[in-house]
Amino acid sequence: MAALRRTLHLASLAAGTRRTVAGSLAGSCLADRSLWDKLHAQPRQGSVRTFDWFFGYEEAQGLLLPLLEKAQAACPARVLDVGCGTSSLCTGLYTKCPHPVDVLGVDFSPVAVAHMKSLLEGGEGQTPLCPGHPDSSLHFVQADGQNLQPVASSGSFQLVLDKGTWDAVAQGGLPGAYQLLAECLRVLSPQGTLIQFSDEDPDVRLPCLEKGSQGWTVTVQELGPFRGITYFAYVIQGSD
Repeated sequence: MAALRRTLHLASLAAGTRRTVAGSLAGSCLADRSLWDKLHAQPRQGSVRTFDWFFGYEEAQGLLLPLLEKAQAACPARVLDVGCGTSSLCTGLYTKCPHPVDVLGVDFSPVAVAHMKSLLEGGEGQTPLCPGHPDSSLHFVQADGQNLQPVASSGSFQLVLDKGTWDAVAQGGLPGAYQLLAECLRVLSPQGTLIQFSDEDPDVRLPCLEKGSQGWTVTVQELGPFRGITYFAYVIQGSD
């Protein structure tokens, strides 16, 4: 079902950038960094400066904002977007979240990181991004989600986001996906929340997450449908 949903999703992507992206991914291993470097190097259409696989910040904010409001004991709340690519998730949190947030976007593609730094700083004649709260901050760093030791200490984030990153890494084998999950849980505070956004069906994803998240509580929420596709938010939190 998940494979069929992805096929339908690619077939229904809008013209321009999304159609070009879909063609670039056809028949490729999504765990291959060179694929993503090539993808992120493609020119954007018009004024669109980000590309969102699945969906963007606007669709996710209803789930994220209540969690960030509860996390205000740590002020600002620290948020990690692992495998951020050129998504609007980080930039949306930074520019639109009414609560103070310290957002870190990491990706193993140096091309993606360079693009997002340029977007943040106002490169190529663009206007620099402005925070939605005066105490908010945003940074982008090149790092592999399977080894976050160079950029993130244990228990240092109140919210960790994975939008399609497990899906991509799992294309190279489940051991890599489990290592990604282990690193996300390592950097997550004991009272924090890890969310995996995916179109993969719960009957496939939940057994994997329950196996790799022992001692944590795993739940799932439906999101959407967006553009005719139903997605899932796999929420992992510390057990009471």
